[in-house]
Order: sequence, then structure tokens, then C-alpha cells
Amino acid sequence: MSDKTVKTLVVESPTKAKTIGKYLGKDFKVVSSYGHIRDLVSKDGSVNPDDNFKMLWEIGPKSRPHIKAIQEAVKESDTVLLATDPDREGEAIAWHVSEILKKDLKDKKVERVVFHEITKSAIQEAIKSPRAINQELVQAYLARRALDYLFGFTLSPVLWRKLPGAKSAGRVQSVALRLIVEREEEIEAFKTTEYWDVNGIFTPDVEARLIQYKNEKLEKFSITNSDQANDIIKTLEKLSYSVNTVESKKVQRNPLPPYITSTLQQDAANKFGFSASKTMKVAQQLYEGISITGEVTGLITYMRTDSVSMSGDAIEKIRHYIKDHFKSDYLPKEIRSYKNKVKNAQEAHECIRPSLPNLSPKDLQSKLDEDQFKIYSLIWKRSVASQMANAEFLQTKVDIASQDKQYIFRANGQVCQFEGFLAIYGVQEGDDIKMLPALKEGQAMPLQQLTPEQHFTQPPARYNEGSLIKKMEELGIGRPSTYASMIEVLKGRKYVVLEKRRFTPDMIGRFVVLFLRKYFPTYIEYDFTAQMEEHLDAISSGGEDWNKVLTDFWTDFSKNVTDTSPLRITEVINYLESHIGPTLFQSYPDHKCPDCSIGEVHLKLSRFGAFIGCSRYPDCTYTKNIKELMSQDDGEAKPIFEKVPDRVLGTNEGIVFTLKKGPYGFYIQGQKEKPTKKDKPKNLKLPNFIEPDDATLQHAIFLYSLPCPVGSLKGEPILLGVGRFGPFLKWKTTNASVPKGTNFFELSEADAQQIINKKLG
Repeated sequence: MSDKTVKTLVVESPTKAKTIGKYLGKDFKVVSSYGHIRDLVSKDGSVNPDDNFKMLWEIGPKSRPHIKAIQEAVKESDTVLLATDPDREGEAIAWHVSEILKKDLKDKKVERVVFHEITKSAIQEAIKSPRAINQELVQAYLARRALDYLFGFTLSPVLWRKLPGAKSAGRVQSVALRLIVEREEEIEAFKTTEYWDVNGIFTPDVEARLIQYKNEKLEKFSITNSDQANDIIKTLEKLSYSVNTVESKKVQRNPLPPYITSTLQQDAANKFGFSASKTMKVAQQLYEGISITGEVTGLITYMRTDSVSMSGDAIEKIRHYIKDHFKSDYLPKEIRSYKNKVKNAQEAHECIRPSLPNLSPKDLQSKLDEDQFKIYSLIWKRSVASQMANAEFLQTKVDIASQDKQYIFRANGQVCQFEGFLAIYGVQEGDDIKMLPALKEGQAMPLQQLTPEQHFTQPPARYNEGSLIKKMEELGIGRPSTYASMIEVLKGRKYVVLEKRRFTPDMIGRFVVLFLRKYFPTYIEYDFTAQMEEHLDAISSGGEDWNKVLTDFWTDFSKNVTDTSPLRITEVINYLESHIGPTLFQSYPDHKCPDCSIGEVHLKLSRFGAFIGCSRYPDCTYTKNIKELMSQDDGEAKPIFEKVPDRVLGTNEGIVFTLKKGPYGFYIQGQKEKPTKKDKPKNLKLPNFIEPDDATLQHAIFLYSLPCPVGSLKGEPILLGVGRFGPFLKWKTTNASVPKGTNFFELSEADAQQIINKKLG
């Protein structure tokens, strides 16, 4: 009989490994893969359509030590549990681990376990119900990776050759870019229209809007200028008025379903200005665990999901909380259930909810940083509210008419009679409550004042991250788990600019969309991208063969690419100029060059970007950068950079920490709350591995404590610090860089010793 009794459980996150290890005890060895341990080789030919889409994988240098650690743990075990995340990516990581460790796992029992929250009971229950790796989910993952690889690695070189300055194309990324560009085109084509309202104030303090004039209903654009409005007022002010009708009705408002990935990202963007990537980063922290009363506890369920369903046990706990903290009528008799609006929702089996609903945001405020508190509050409130009673309002509509009934004003009012689920939020949230006094038909309404009000129609708003994600979800484009990374790619490629939290397409981004709409119209259509997601969902449920889906795609796509081979750059430039010309050349009458007055200015492209140049080059060297051209307004250039306001991170032990931006980038300044003349502020450059939007008080405190000991080796301390080249460890006279991908803020003594020993050889 084997003496190997310890089981090895593999997760993808080191933080999660620490949390779960405390729950499982000495019979389990919990190790981390640190995310994906291999990926497609980053060169052309890594997916071979001529060999059944065979894929070439490679193990990155960062992953090798993690694989070695898993191999060492497996040696001591009879059973290996693959407990990566409960979605396609998690299934793929489990599959990659099993493929790489085939020899090591040959004589061992290998099982897949899945849990949606990191609590002791959830993990122990999951271990009791293991299963095999779901090959259909793996095939859906492989199909997605192959599709994205073939699309990007085949189409991007076409862009490089035919559209200088373009960097890449992506199956989902390019369609998202199209949304942003087409919204900008709508804004540019929009023509503002003036219209007016006439408002009246009547005794007793009732404000109403004119809706009928001379027996004719007033539409939005019935009154188009101030002269019309003033003529109407001259007629109305001579009349007397009374209440014509009073209509009141009770209306109910239902709570929203619990969060899924996309709706959480939307709300965090709209309420806090969080990027999708920041929201997911904070949610990941809450999922993996926060120290509560000395024990690390996962506070929310898995945050990459498109399902609004909630487990019966969670519903029961939430209903119990409502019963204990609210009056009986706040708890509906029937349990509320919600249906998914996302097609084929199956990335995970539950919504995003608190794993311990009895822990309110107030209970945890001292344990969470500011961002964690905001995200946890959103999730907790939405989850609890989803199981509460409807809010009830009394809506009242009052029509005030002249004696001959030819002229009618209307007043609307709303009063909350029962707050229901809004007790969680506060009635003021999203409810413009306007009360009307008690009025009855026939009651005289003396006119106090008439006011004309001017309006102008507004163009559609540019997308922010929340509204872009909402639109993509409505169209069935991409998956919630991919939105954050896709948006980061668009920003990183400089295809879009984020200004005042709204997306504006850069000119090269507009060129890419114009090019794809002209030469690859099928693959930038919203329906095509949405239908491809449906194919991937069908693969994951066993309804379609992944090889056939790829074959159908590749047959048409490769032919389209081949058809563009004869295309010349001059043809592309002429096409772009014909579409963007009215915007570009409005400062150039008849395209005349302002320098030589002989040549014509035309669009030029180079690998450094787009510009306007004279046709008589080199005799005339006039050029104008398109960015500079597009930034002009009434002859004055708009500033390219805006000053970033200081952000106070918080106070600790009498020191106020503030994030600032100077000529050389972001830095954290520490200054005493009540400084004397001798107290100079201490400035520390913000390290590259901390995004300015993500910087917290905890980051500042930790950075100001450096260099600090993280352990010892042979009786000598190991110090952690940050230098000009990033984080490093110092032991005696030896300095060793901390490898990228290592969690700088949770570096263990064992990790530090390993890094130093590796440096020492």
C-alpha cells in the first residue's frame, strides 16, 4: 500500500492557494499555476489549417518554476485535483496542466473540481463531487484561440502592408472599434435643432408645461424660436385656468437581477469611473479573500459569469438577512428568480453575489480599502435588493386648462409610498421625486408666471466603458470575461483616446475601420461576430464540431485575404481621403497648398502616422500632422495633455499620502498633517507595476516602509526594495531582481530565499 496520502490541489492564483490551503489542512498540498502555463507560439504558423488546425504551444520562462513546483508537489501525492476557475479559461488551464504533466500524472488519480466561492464549506463540498475535465469546454477554448489567432495573425499583416501606421486587427477588438468610430461619425453628422417649451407656475406652487395650444397638441419641435414662444405667452397670460383632470395610479418598480460580469463593469464605470480592468482586479481580490478576524475569507462568488441565477442556499441566507433587518412586508412571500438575457449563458452557474450575505458593507468597511469597499457594496446591495419586495409609487398627472379648454398645461408628480428594495439604496438613488399638492377637478389655478425655455437637440454621447460594454452585450459581441482586456488593447494600440472617461477614436483607428468596412466587410459585421459567439457556445455544449466551425471560417476568410493581394496603397489612400476628406480639408479651399499655392494637399500615410502633404513634394515641403489638424477649434489648438489633479490616498500615523503627477510621471508625496517649516515632504516615484488609477493608501504605506525585511537566509536578513529598474531583493552584497509577475506586496520568505539562491547559482 502506498504511503502517499497527501493530495495535491492546483489552482491558478497564489493568493487563492494560500486561502484554500488554510481551509484544507495538512492532508492537502495547494499549489498555483500562476495563470496560464503555456500559450500559442507567438509567430506565424502556430495554428495550421492544413493539419486539422494543429496548434503549437510554448511554455514561457515565467511558467517553468511554477510547473516545477507543481511537479514536486505531485510526486508526494496519489491524487491530483485540478481546481482552476469555473469557466472556459479555468477549464483550459486545467487541461494545459494535465497535458504538460502527463508523465508525472501517469499513475495518479486526476480529477477536476469546481467551486464558485472561496469559503470552507464550498471548497469541501466541491472536493466531494469531482469530475473529469470537460473536453467540450476545452474544445470551445481551442476554437476561440484558433479563431482569434488566425484572424489577428492573418489580417494584421494585411493592415501593415496596405495601411501604414495600423498595428493590428482582432475578431472582437475591431468590431468594438467600429462601434466607437461610428458613434463619432454620428456626432459629426449631427445637426443641432433649436426648440422651446413654455412653462407655467400656478398657485398653489404647481409647475406645469404647455402641451396643447389652440386645441392642437404641441410636439417637441412645435415651437422653434423665441418669437414664437413670446407670442404664445402673450396669449396665455390673459387667460384664467382651473384643474381639468387629475389622474393618480399606483405603480411598482422591480429590483434588478444580481450582477453578472458585464453589468458589474457597467455600474462601476458609471458610478465610480472605474475601468473594466480595474473593476475585475478589485473583484478578484474580493473573490480570493480578505483577512477577516485573522482568517482569510472569500467575500464574493466567482466574478466572470454571464448567469443571473442564484443558489437556493444563498437565497435562503439573503431572505434570512432581510427578515432580521427589515419589517415583514419588505420580504416577498415568493422567492424571486431571474432569467438570463445573455444567449447561452454558461460561463459559470451563478451570479456575482456575496459569499456571506450576513456581512454587510458596514461590517467590513474597516477591513477593506476604498476600492474594495465600493465594489463589495455594489455587489452586496444588488444581491440583497434582488430578493426584496417591490418599491411602490403613486404617480399623479394633473392637466390645467383654460376656460375654453383650448390651452392645457400638464404637471406630473411622484410620491414613494413604500420603499421596498430601495431601502437598501435609499429612495433618492435614481428617483426624481416631485410631489404635487392635493388638487381636485374644477379647482381654480391662478397663473403666477410664464417662462419660455430654450433647448437644443444633443448628439448621441460618446461611449464610456460602461455604455460600450452594454452595447456589445446587446449585440452579442464577445464575452463578459474578455471585455476588459479587449478595451485595454484598443487603448494600447492608440486606436482610441479616453478623454473625460469617454472614447474618441484616433485617426488611425478611423482608418482601420474604413479599411475593414471596405475590404473585409463580412468580418466587421455585428451579426457575424455575434453568430461566431453562438458557434462557440454550441461547441461548449456539444452541439457543433469545433474543427468544422474553424474550417467554415477559414475557407471564406483566407479567400478574402488573398483577394486583397493586388491592392495598392495609393488605392487605399484615395478611398480613405474620399470618405474622411470633408473633415480633413475644410481648412483648405479647393485643396490648395497654403505654402506654394500651386500644389494640392492630400492625405499621406507613413509608419509614423497620417499627415497632410503637398502634391509638389519635394519642391514644396508643406506638411501638417493630422492630430494637430483635428485638434483645432476656431483657429486655436486644443491642449494635448490636461493637468491631472492631485488625489489624496489617505492618512496613516499623522502622514497624509497624495498621488501627484509631475514632469517625470506619477509620484506619491508624504507630508505631515500639521507640518512645521522644518518638515519637508517626502516624494517617491510610483513604480511601473502600479497603475495610477489603482494606487491606494496601502500601496503608499508599503512603499514608504521600504527597504524592509521579508525574511532571512543563513542568519542574514533579506531586504525588499524598489530601484530604477523595478523591485529587487538585497542579501549581504547580493542584489536580485524580483521576477515580473511575482506579487510584490505578498512576497513570502520562501519566495525571497528562492530568488536569492537562484541569483547565487
